[in-house]
Amino acid sequence: MGLTKQVLKFAAPVPKIEEFTRYLFIGPHPDDIEIGCGATAAKLARAGKQITFLILTDGRYGDGHSGGIRGDDLAALRRQEATRSAELLGVRDIRFLDLCDGGFYDYEDMVRGIAHIVGECDPELIFAPDPDTGRECHVDHLRTGHAASHIACMAPYPGIMERYGADRAGVKAIAFYMTARANRFVRIPSEMYRLQEEALFGCHTSQFPVDSAEARSLALYLKLRSADFGLRNLCTHADGFRVLGETQMHCMSEVY
Repeated sequence: MGLTKQVLKFAAPVPKIEEFTRYLFIGPHPDDIEIGCGATAAKLARAGKQITFLILTDGRYGDGHSGGIRGDDLAALRRQEATRSAELLGVRDIRFLDLCDGGFYDYEDMVRGIAHIVGECDPELIFAPDPDTGRECHVDHLRTGHAASHIACMAPYPGIMERYGADRAGVKAIAFYMTARANRFVRIPSEMYRLQEEALFGCHTSQFPVDSAEARSLALYLKLRSADFGLRNLCTHADGFRVLGETQMHCMSEVY
């Protein structure tokens, strides 16, 4: 570790996820929040934090295991599944932008939609998928991460938010899930880990049918990921995130 990096990490430490009160979880599709950080959402909700879920696209093309349900009918079903799942995790404030799955929308509509919700909810920390893993290829995931980063950085500036027709917000940090470069971790009680599994495999059945190969594969991945992060933190289960605070969001890549 170079001297610059050491000094910056000491002078501008990355924020701790659980120190905030208001959180916005942004998912590209109706099941991504649960996959990426459902247990963390459940833990924060159980702690009495203010939690909002924002789901950007309608998921209408996730029809590989939907029993022939497609288009508007699948979009409606996936909204219902997402609502039940969020409520199971303890989240009652669930918002939908209803952009078309698969990248069939104007990116600026995504940015503007996120800005409006951020202005309304005034989150201190925003969760979104990491757009800079070097491996992610899904256009909705990439655009969501970039759009969330854009607004997280600009939210405190009233003049910029006004250009989006939105109120300023006191965003202090962004936490990227589905990341290969975690720098902050949340210890997860076993109860919250089981709740994440129940939310995914008990609610999002159009995507992960019971006892399907897809459900088994995802369940194994979540178990291994949680155990790996847990081992790093001397616990059974943990979630990992790449967190950027106000300082790290602008010009200080050396912090890593």
